[in-house]
Amino acid sequence: MRVIYHPAAEADLIQSVRFYEQRVLGLGKEFVEAVDRAIAVIVEDPQCWRIVRADVRRYVMPRFPFAIYYRLLEDHLRILTIKHHKRHPNYGQDRR
Repeated sequence: MRVIYHPAAEADLIQSVRFYEQRVLGLGKEFVEAVDRAIAVIVEDPQCWRIVRADVRRYVMPRFPFAIYYRLLEDHLRILTIKHHKRHPNYGQDRR
């Protein structure tokens, strides 16, 4: 299945990687690897994860305090937001 990132989700990822890399050398790379593993899990069974509104689902990452919000479309998976748990609950809800 094809995975497409919303441009703002890419920005979320880059911002988070930079934050972790500034804190501990190599932690940004570990975060990217954790996101890649999470997306691989989502792709295995995208309908498994909880619907949070309309057709948007949420996968909570196990190691880092983040959730991945996505939509399952006919021919691909669209990553809408990679959101830290402390962000406002409405953060990224306008993304399609």
